[in-house]
Amino acid sequence: MDVQIGQLRCFLAVAEERHFTRAARAIGIAQPSVSAQVRRLESELGTPLFHRSKGNIALTPAGDTLIPFARRILADVDAAAAELRDVESLARGRLAVGATPSLAVTLLPAVLARFHRAHPGIDLALREAGSVDLVSALEEGSVDIALVILPLRRDILETQPLLREELVLAVSPTHPLARRRQIRVADLREVPLVMFREGYDLRSSTEAACRAAGFAPTFALEGGEMDGVLSLATAGLGAAIVPSIVIDPRGPLRAVRIADPVLTRSIGLAHRRERRLSRAAQELVETARALTRDRSWLRAVPPGLVALR
Repeated sequence: MDVQIGQLRCFLAVAEERHFTRAARAIGIAQPSVSAQVRRLESELGTPLFHRSKGNIALTPAGDTLIPFARRILADVDAAAAELRDVESLARGRLAVGATPSLAVTLLPAVLARFHRAHPGIDLALREAGSVDLVSALEEGSVDIALVILPLRRDILETQPLLREELVLAVSPTHPLARRRQIRVADLREVPLVMFREGYDLRSSTEAACRAAGFAPTFALEGGEMDGVLSLATAGLGAAIVPSIVIDPRGPLRAVRIADPVLTRSIGLAHRRERRLSRAAQELVETARALTRDRSWLRAVPPGLVALR
């Protein structure tokens, strides 16, 4: 059976007007087309829907039975079309956004706040996790778009670079290195570090930098999330290599620059390559790009922060 929406609209118009010509005028379709649509519908259903006599149109029992179903179907179709128009116009919708912990407390709040002011009808959901977990969330579809650390070597994902920033050593004011303007990675050979849990890009980049300098890092404590690592460093339990963006210049931690080599990371947006970005996701991308250019979301511009687009 191949019943079409247009056939149902013509059927209801004739049922309400009890006249093919008036029905045609009511829905703005030529009368022969209305007649043809009704005949095709009767053919598909295998039963006449109207008794036709000169100057008189009456519903058959089958036609009378079809009316409430046709009205319900057309109401659902019209409601769906209205919903889709709202989604496309950003009046309604839902967007699931992911971010690493360092970005969830710095760049992302500014992006989401500006986006929400412009599009208050879009419901936002946040997933905060390390880049490895965010990649899995993007691949399985539970997150639409995510702020991640680049590069991501996943063919299924498409990425857009936003920022490059330096990593710095975060220490309490009483730490032996707090008065240094900058250090070398080699200077961390005997320095206890507060370390992130497995799966964080910051953990792997710290370990790689130490290995390249010829030593394995010493852990004062490991397994933390971003807020925990910063709090532990503030308490003097160890130093931590963190993004410069998370250090508040008016806060309790000192940021010591790292040179020889300078440690950096690139921040970008990622989404499923084969899945077309919704209008809401496209607007979020543009919002993030605009913010990374004007930097109005920063309390102070940290060292080594460069917009990539």
